[in-house]
This record gives sequence, C-alpha cells and structure tokens, in this order.
Amino acid sequence: MNTPDITDDETNHRENMDALQAEMKKKMNAAQEKRGLLIVNTGDGKGKSTAAFGVLTRTLAYGGKAVVIQFIKQSPDAVEKVLRSDNLTWHAVGGGFTWDTKDKAADIALCEKGWALAEAAMGDPDVQLVVLDELNIVLCCKYLATDRVLLGLAKKQADQHVIVTGRDSPAGLIEMADLVTEMKEVKHPFTQGVKAQRGIEF
Repeated sequence: MNTPDITDDETNHRENMDALQAEMKKKMNAAQEKRGLLIVNTGDGKGKSTAAFGVLTRTLAYGGKAVVIQFIKQSPDAVEKVLRSDNLTWHAVGGGFTWDTKDKAADIALCEKGWALAEAAMGDPDVQLVVLDELNIVLCCKYLATDRVLLGLAKKQADQHVIVTGRDSPAGLIEMADLVTEMKEVKHPFTQGVKAQRGIEF
C-alpha cells in the first residue's frame, strides 16, 4: 500500500495559491474606480428580496441612509421591524398579489405612487442605498413603462447604489445594470404542497 506524499501535495498547493494570490492582487490593483452601482436580483428562484435586505443591513450598519420602496407588496416586510432606524425609510405601496386585487387601474396608481417615491429617493444626495423591491414585476406587467424607469435610474446620484428585485427583469434593465444575479429555482416546498411560512417566505 502506497502512502500519499503529503509534502508534494502541500508544495503543489502552496504553488497554486501563490499563483492565485498574484492573479487576485493584479485584479484588485486594476479595480480602482468607485461609483454607485445598479444591482438587479432576478430569476425564478427564492432569495431576491432577501439578498437585497442583506445589503440594506450592511449599509445601515455602516451608518448609511437607505430607502426601501416595495411595489406590489401591501405591507412592509418583517425585516423592517428589525432594521428600524433613523437612517431607514420604508414604503410598502402595493395592493397585494395582482390576482387578488383584480384591479389593474388601482394597481397602476399604486405603482405610480411608488415610482414618485423612488425618483425622490434617487434624487436625494444623502441617500446611499435605494431598494426597489419587486420593480421587475411592475415592469413585466407593464404597470410602468420600462423606458421611463430606465431614464429615471440613469438620473440617480452618481455615488448611490440602487437594487432592483423581482423575476423576469427586462433585457434593457439587465443591460444597464452593473451587477446582475439570477436566482435559479432547483426545488421549492410550495410545489410539494408546503405553504408559505412566517420567517421564511414572509
């Protein structure tokens, strides 16, 4: 029975890590620009809003000012209760699931209200982060025109970060964004007959 040569393995590992370290230092030295980012969390998997709220938590922890506008959703996410802060403004401007409201005109009016709040937040130089939760759904349903929204996003403060969430993000928004993450559903308990649960889905 041959005994593995640990010395050779450690030597190879160190050589590989030295090469990787040099590569990463080169990339970090090349990345010197600092500016506000447009971030899109999309896809049919769970976790798009949750990821945005993680960034929100970090922003508040560093003392940054943030505004959250939740489209479609009727009441603030439970996260708002935990993150209450003088630096956080939270708006839930939706009427609930569109298949429950069954009132397109009312849903559009609420989206208009939310977008006015979004434009105000993006125009405020003191706001470091704006989260536009479920805005992709609004665009997918054509409750707001995509071109109009893209124009508004282009006018945000230069050093301000904006996160847009929701499935089915339009191609124009994906092209405009600096960072796009697609959540892919592999398995979901709902398809197995498990209902949404407090603390997990809401």
